[in-house]
Amino acid sequence: MRAFLFAPAALLAATPALAQHEGHGEAQDHSAHQQEPEVVVEHVMIGALGRYAAAREASGTAWQPDVSAGHGRHYVAGDWILMGHVVLNGVYDWQQGPRGDEQFFVSGMVMGSARRGLGGGRLQLRAMVSPDPLNGRRGYPLHLAAGESADGATPLVDRQHPHDFFMELSASYSHDLGRDASLFVYAGLPGEPAFGPPAFMHRASIMDSPEAPITHHWLDSTHITFGVVTAGLVLGDLKVEGSRFNGREPDHRRWNIETGPLDSTALRLSWNPTENLSLQASWARLIAPEQLDPHENSTRWSASAIYSGDFGMDTRWSATLAWGNRDGAEAVALEGAVAFDRWTIFSRAEIAENDELTGGHHGPRYTVGKASLGAIREFEVGSGVRLGLGAQYAINFVPAALEALYDGDPDGAMAFVRLKID
Repeated sequence: MRAFLFAPAALLAATPALAQHEGHGEAQDHSAHQQEPEVVVEHVMIGALGRYAAAREASGTAWQPDVSAGHGRHYVAGDWILMGHVVLNGVYDWQQGPRGDEQFFVSGMVMGSARRGLGGGRLQLRAMVSPDPLNGRRGYPLHLAAGESADGATPLVDRQHPHDFFMELSASYSHDLGRDASLFVYAGLPGEPAFGPPAFMHRASIMDSPEAPITHHWLDSTHITFGVVTAGLVLGDLKVEGSRFNGREPDHRRWNIETGPLDSTALRLSWNPTENLSLQASWARLIAPEQLDPHENSTRWSASAIYSGDFGMDTRWSATLAWGNRDGAEAVALEGAVAFDRWTIFSRAEIAENDELTGGHHGPRYTVGKASLGAIREFEVGSGVRLGLGAQYAINFVPAALEALYDGDPDGAMAFVRLKID
């Protein structure tokens, strides 16, 4: 059995990254400064939820460091600033051993947003869709992943469930109370409640990896919630917010839009003490989140720190340390990426206490882990269009009680090609 030791090299540094967001970064047309002073100040986009740099905003209403790099192509259309961003992956996935498999799958997102000043504040509309449903109801093989059902009848184990086609359809409005203060409201169907760090596909520290974290259901599985309303207060570098949302995970029908009661609650406190650091602590009470266990509720806690910076002009890095507690079971993830020239090297190490690996919820709880390391090289193929070629290798760690099921500690690998338009 491999010891639960993750070498510092495997926990490395962070992605070039992105504040990967819908509408972040500098405006491409400086005429926007005259047209929309409530959205663009001195040629720099300000946030949808407050008068700070828009690069601070990540998925849903989550924050990341102010220095995060903005992605997306921006256009001015009258009073509106529009943004578009595309990331699509084609992945060959190999997972070793009797519980492993081989499969080609697709992942990624197509995003768009529209933003304008309105009534002493800012209105933003945002949409995001995913190709995940094309992978079918079994998702893709991923050792030690568990949670949700992809077919509505059986729990997925050692496979990652596909996300819904509609990942976000949301609107937000913020009203300035002064130079450094604002009130905001955000609503989505689907959307993301005020819980956890930014969703993994938006975190600069690991967004270049094609695989989902095994800590997903401790940290950020609520990022697709079919029904959420969030209200919050921004005071400079502090944000306090609360959500009411539909706590049920999406069902196995991945192409539709679902509805349900806003029966669950989340609270989050975020603080960006410096331009390089973003901290959050959050709590959520979910009512009947599991499709196969509709009579059980869940209490979750999360805390995270994200740090991003540069090594000179040509190298960017970001790292995330995140902790989650789901009904008493804990998980920790450490992620990092460093980007230089056209290369990005990314890594992640995780430990989770999982009670679903033997075929159902509330089975024996086992402490398992994973460490992965990968790289991607991008090639410019057109204006704002890049093709990337990448690969990663993962080592999984299981306790002695599970070694017979996995034939020891299994490994896994992925090779992928990525199309990015921004």
